[in-house]
Amino acid sequence: MPIGRVTQVVDCRESMGMGKGGGLAQRGTISECRYPDIIVVGMSPGRRHVTKPVCDITSGLRREGVEFSVSTLVLNAGSGVPSDAPGIAGSVLGAYFGLNAKEISQIEQHKVAILHHGNVRSHVVEKVRFILQHCEINAILVSQAPVDYEDLAKVGVKTAYVMPDEKNIRTKGKIVAIVSGVTRGQTPTRENLAEVISAVMKTIKE
Repeated sequence: MPIGRVTQVVDCRESMGMGKGGGLAQRGTISECRYPDIIVVGMSPGRRHVTKPVCDITSGLRREGVEFSVSTLVLNAGSGVPSDAPGIAGSVLGAYFGLNAKEISQIEQHKVAILHHGNVRSHVVEKVRFILQHCEINAILVSQAPVDYEDLAKVGVKTAYVMPDEKNIRTKGKIVAIVSGVTRGQTPTRENLAEVISAVMKTIKE
């Protein structure tokens, strides 16, 4: 689909959506663009897990003229928390957060990942840790709950500003930016989108 003078791939999902109007992407789906530049990773949809900000972020990046291909991945097992998260309750209907080999490969094909994983700080931190433990990629964390670099470093996540002790590093990937205050189920503000776009542009250039 042409946008202005630049032709970009505007692909929402690889299969039919859920809900009224087919607007909500199903779990286990990815929309792939021609060139693997940026991937937005969202949790599985459900009553409490609303993936809406994911599509808003991808369309916002394109609308603002970011001349990179943007893919969207809705995780197959994006609910709950990882099974190795110590002392955290909260698995949804007995489900644990996880990645399969195909999802890891899909994420690692890209240059930058944007991770959106809900509103419970401890859950967000552990999900990010689990993804970056398996995927070697620079990532931007987008969340509703306030999360800082110290929170991530405490569980062994490498970040651009705070690093865990060398013996406690648990991730191959690294968090390079955090954008908090993005409410699930609602369209992000222009300020939020500007923060995400700025972080993406800086990371791509570096």
